[in-house]
Amino acid sequence: MSLSSARRRRGAALAVVVGTLAVPLTGAPAGAVPPTVPAVLAAGSPSPTPTGPDVRAITPDVARQLDAAVQKVMREAKVPGVTVGLWTPDRGSYVGSFGVADKSDGRAMTPDLYMRIGSETKTFTVTALLQLVDQGKVGLDDPIGKYVDGVPNGDTITLRELAGMRSGLFNYSEDEGFFKALTSDPTRTFTPQQLLAYSFKHPVMFRPGEKFFYSNTNLILLGLVVEKETGQPLGHYIQRNILDPAGMTHTLFPAGAEFPAPHAQGYTNQTADGRIADTAGWNPSWGWAAGAMISRQDDLRVWARTVATGRFPDGSWMVSPATQRQRLITPPTPIPGVGYGLGIFDVQGWIGHNGSLPGYESLTVYLPSARATLVVLLNTDIDHGGQEPSTLFGEAVTRIVTPAHVFDLPAEPAAR
Repeated sequence: MSLSSARRRRGAALAVVVGTLAVPLTGAPAGAVPPTVPAVLAAGSPSPTPTGPDVRAITPDVARQLDAAVQKVMREAKVPGVTVGLWTPDRGSYVGSFGVADKSDGRAMTPDLYMRIGSETKTFTVTALLQLVDQGKVGLDDPIGKYVDGVPNGDTITLRELAGMRSGLFNYSEDEGFFKALTSDPTRTFTPQQLLAYSFKHPVMFRPGEKFFYSNTNLILLGLVVEKETGQPLGHYIQRNILDPAGMTHTLFPAGAEFPAPHAQGYTNQTADGRIADTAGWNPSWGWAAGAMISRQDDLRVWARTVATGRFPDGSWMVSPATQRQRLITPPTPIPGVGYGLGIFDVQGWIGHNGSLPGYESLTVYLPSARATLVVLLNTDIDHGGQEPSTLFGEAVTRIVTPAHVFDLPAEPAAR
C-alpha cells in the first residue's frame, strides 16, 4: 500500500504508498480471526504448477492485449511514463515501457531507469526488524517504549502493532504543519525526531490493536529500533543484510536527495499551490524508514518473490520460516479482499506492497499460486478519479492475465 502524496495524505491514508498506503484501511477489530497463511509460503516450499484460471499463458495475442490495456490507462490517467513487468516460471513473461521519462526532452521510459519506490521501503524496514527478532535482539510483542522514549502509549504499543499498522498513532504526513514544511522547501532534510514530533502533538486515535490505520509514524519508530539494536544507520543495515544477499545491486537507501542516473523525472500536484512540479530533486528524507528508497525493475522482480517467500534467491532464509509465517498472517481490513500483515499486504492473493511519494508510484507483488511476479513503475503520483494510477495499471494487467486474482483497491477510503 502506499501513502499518498503529502496533501492527499492529510485526508486519506491507504492507498499503499509512502509515503503511502493511500487508501486508509481502518480496522480489523482486535481478536478478529486472521486468514490462514498460504500453505506454500508458510512451508517455504515451491508452489504447484499453475493451472486453470490462476495465470494465462502470455502469448503474442495476450501481450498485445496487455500493451493496449496499459496504454489505455496511460491515456485516461495522463501518466507520462510507465514500465510494467510480469513474469511466470512456465507461462511466459511480459515487459513493456511506454511514454516518456522526462517531458522536457522527450526521453523514452525504459526498464533500466532508477525510480523512487515510496512505501515499498516499509517491506525492507520490517524485514530488518524481523531479522532482529530471529536473532533474539528484539521481540515482536515488546512495547516500543522499551526502545524509544516519549511515544504516546509507548508502554502498550508493541512492535507487532507498529509493523501491522494497528498502533493508533497519528500519521505525521497528514499533519498540516508537516505539509507546509515539506511544500515550502521540498529539498530540506527532515530527521526522524522531527517527523515523530508532527505525529506526537496529536492524541492517539484508538487503543493499540483495536483497528487498522495506515501510519508512516509506525515505520519511523521501527527504523529507530533497528538502528538502536544494530548500532548502524538503517540504510547500512539494509544494504549489508538484505540487499547484498539478495543480489539487488540497483537498490539503495539514500542519505539525502541523491538519485543515480539514469532516472526518470517525477511529476506531482502535491504542491503548496496545486500546480504540477518536477520532483526528481526533492529530498525523500521525510519518508525515511517509511518511504525513502530507490530501485529498478530488475531488482524489484527479485524482491517480490524474496519478501513474499522469506527466502533469498540462493534458497537461504532471509527470515526464519516461523517468523515468515507470522509475517504472512494478514488480518482482514474493511476493504474486501485486502489484508495487511507485518509490513506486507495481501490483495486478492497478491502479496507485497505499493509505494507512492510526490512524482513516483510503484507496485511490487507476488502471486504464490502461480509463482507470478508483477512490477509497475511510473513517474507521477497524480490520482485519476480518486484512484492511484499504480493500482489502475495493476488491475488492468491482472484482469487479463490472472482473472481469478484481480489486483483491485477501491478508490474511496474506508470510514475510520
